[in-house]
Amino acid sequence: MLEPEKDTELVETWQRFLQGVLGVLMLVGTGVMAHYYAPPPTDDLQQRVQQLSRQVEQLQKQRKQESSPVFTDDARDSVAYVYGIYHIAGSTRSGSFRARVAGTAFVVAPGLLATNRHVAEPWYRDREVEAALSRGATPVLEKLVAYFPGSPVAVELKLAAVAKYGDLAVLRMQATEFTESLHPLTLAHNEPRTGDAVSVIAYPMGVTGMVAKSPAAIYERLSARQEDANMAGELAALSLIRPSATFGHLGDVTADKMIYDAPTARGGSGGPVLNARGEVIGINSAYIDGFSGGTLGIAVSQLLPLIESARQVPVEAASKSR
Repeated sequence: MLEPEKDTELVETWQRFLQGVLGVLMLVGTGVMAHYYAPPPTDDLQQRVQQLSRQVEQLQKQRKQESSPVFTDDARDSVAYVYGIYHIAGSTRSGSFRARVAGTAFVVAPGLLATNRHVAEPWYRDREVEAALSRGATPVLEKLVAYFPGSPVAVELKLAAVAKYGDLAVLRMQATEFTESLHPLTLAHNEPRTGDAVSVIAYPMGVTGMVAKSPAAIYERLSARQEDANMAGELAALSLIRPSATFGHLGDVTADKMIYDAPTARGGSGGPVLNARGEVIGINSAYIDGFSGGTLGIAVSQLLPLIESARQVPVEAASKSR
């Protein structure tokens, strides 16, 4: 009679053992699930949020840089091709000669253009001419005009202000209905930084560059001619005055200069250097031969006093150098 009770007790013991094992397994399973599915610690969550924030900022920065070509294209109509003729009237000791100058300028205020001094005064930093001037010769600017995209008419220019030190000048435009409709480019107030995206709008190679990108029929006719004083006027009449844009990044920034890898060439002097927002941060000035990243510009901060000075110069006295 006792054996069935022993069997029952054994079964109950075995059941409790199995229940205990199952309970342990459930606890272990719950722990594993909590480990993999529970929210990460607070510090880890903050790190992930910060990482996502940095990624968003980077995407926003890239988007701004990608919009740079749009701003650059909008600025074209305010960038002019400058053409001039000058000669050095000298004594028998100094001799005399006549030469042409070509460059770029852009609207910085109503009636005013900014450019390089060596465009506004072509004899500036010309050693041969400076030697003649030291012997009593006199520079004479016979003609200085600007051609704008979309206009067949040349705009007469007069010197309004030049930098005492540095290759900058401000020119006054002849007042016409067209020049009064031109929009000044926005000058940057924030300091540029190394690595910033930039674009340069200019007329590299002058007339030669514009003829090269003209329609085939016009190219065949004009490229066979020797460049002369009338060719720019012909291009303007055909609505072929159009600046080129190059793009790059700032390689270095100093107090008054900047260096970048957006390429340029003769004729590009005086063009605006724009940041990714389309603001002018500098004036294209020169390039270093043999170094692809060696294009030089002058910081726009150096231009501001000249603009203010030019605004104070009476129109009738604008042709006088300061």
